Amino acid sequence: QLQLVESGGGLVQPGGSLRLSCAASGFTLYYRSIGWFRQAPGKEREGVSCISSSGGSTTYADSVKGRFTSSRDNAKKTVYLQMNSLKPEDTAVYYCAASRTYTCSGYAIQGYDYWGQGTQVTVSS
Repeated sequence: QLQLVESGGGLVQPGGSLRLSCAASGFTLYYRSIGWFRQAPGKEREGVSCISSSGGSTTYADSVKGRFTSSRDNAKKTVYLQMNSLKPEDTAVYYCAASRTYTCSGYAIQGYDYWGQGTQVTVSS
């Protein structure tokens, strides 16, 4: 069974940090760029970050630039999203998704084949 599983979400105070993980099973991530998305209640899903298949290139939404960092360990079939200086507006369900391409080419949802189930991140005092 092909699937992505996110973990690492939780409740954190403003200014805190979390590291999300996205683990693949049933397929290799090696040839795929991986996107991170989030969806807050009542809002559309938005792209947060993307990392290329080699990990050599990353992109970030302006809202998280300088605070979030994507990385990956292809041997472990796992991608990470390090989130620092978290703000209440970062509260959302976070998803990882595997695209069909080696390089990152935007956050169009139709460009991503496999999605995880999501992990809740809540930033609140």
